Amino acid sequence: MTEPLPTIRLRNAWRSNHPWIFQKLVDKPVPRPKPGSIVDIVGQDGVWIGRGFYNGHSRIALRILETDPDVAVDEAWFAAKIAAAVQLRREVLDLDAVSSAWRVVHSEGDGLSGLVVDRYDDLLVVEFFSAGMFRHREWIYAALRAQFPGCRFHSAADEHVQKQESFDFHGTSGTEAATITEHGIRFSADPAGAHKTGFFADQRDNREWLSHRCRDKRVLDLCCNTGGFGVYAAVRGASEVVGIDIDEAVLEIARGNARLNHVRPRFVQADIFPWLRDAAANGEQFDVVVLDPAKMTRDREQVINALKKYLDMNKLALGVVKPGGLLATFSCTGLVSEEQFLDMLRRAAFYAGRTVQVLKVSGAGPDHPFLAHVQESRYLKAVFCRVLD
Repeated sequence: MTEPLPTIRLRNAWRSNHPWIFQKLVDKPVPRPKPGSIVDIVGQDGVWIGRGFYNGHSRIALRILETDPDVAVDEAWFAAKIAAAVQLRREVLDLDAVSSAWRVVHSEGDGLSGLVVDRYDDLLVVEFFSAGMFRHREWIYAALRAQFPGCRFHSAADEHVQKQESFDFHGTSGTEAATITEHGIRFSADPAGAHKTGFFADQRDNREWLSHRCRDKRVLDLCCNTGGFGVYAAVRGASEVVGIDIDEAVLEIARGNARLNHVRPRFVQADIFPWLRDAAANGEQFDVVVLDPAKMTRDREQVINALKKYLDMNKLALGVVKPGGLLATFSCTGLVSEEQFLDMLRRAAFYAGRTVQVLKVSGAGPDHPFLAHVQESRYLKAVFCRVLD
């Protein structure tokens, strides 16, 4: 017989369908289950609410995974959830026709709180954001192998996540890069040699849309990372492409991506702030400017400071856009809302003395779904503007 699961009781009434329950709402169990254990959750009145992960060390004490009392959260449950996530990408979204790189699992968006999986051809990059997912990683690997026979794994967990969730993982080392194709353009995805996964599939649709407005244009790709936007622009016929990033290691990958596609953008190692000031002082102007910085903060107390940084860099970027040119500006800071980001852009345009016409507001591709009641999974803001004067 299967042993009964530990039961965790809430100390307050629960009137939400959000999968997270915070520590202050939970009675401390005795004995306390290990971080990431699967538990049954009951309300203040003892009525069963759901089944999920418990972590007495994390701010998020409970992550609800299942709300049907007759369904066990076991290896078969993980296999079914991951199969459903893959089916969405392959059969509904038909992503294999577009790219060999796409998000396989998007945490709460696929009902798998604390798990992110990205596919780069035969390489699957698995990121753990909860102790529960890390604790049950062998079930996850088995489910992924069933969907992607012969796949390779690169696994990781950010240090701050490990500290918050109380688990220890050194990640995969020595992973060989994969070569992927996206809208006919080739890239190297190198999770061992670049930031995060080595390539950001969330920008696929944004790269494609913008690139078709770059023919015969002078393009500036700021915070270019491994060159996604810049290489796209060059392939689509831009007259000149300049990519700027402070990290020389990712620029080497960007140069390799350019060679894969037989194009020659110019990649420069520099801090964008002094570089943009110098460019403006020298009268440099570009037809298309892309600004795609890394996440600014994970701390709610630092959101105002993050918005100030976005304001400064967008103001400087606007200073080098040719009248009538395009600015594509992005934020992947989940704590910054779309409304806040658009308000920042309004202020940046005012301080730069430019008139900005917003053409399109978007986010990550459809392989990054979010539940209507779990907005936390919606992190990427993309704003495409025309600078009128």
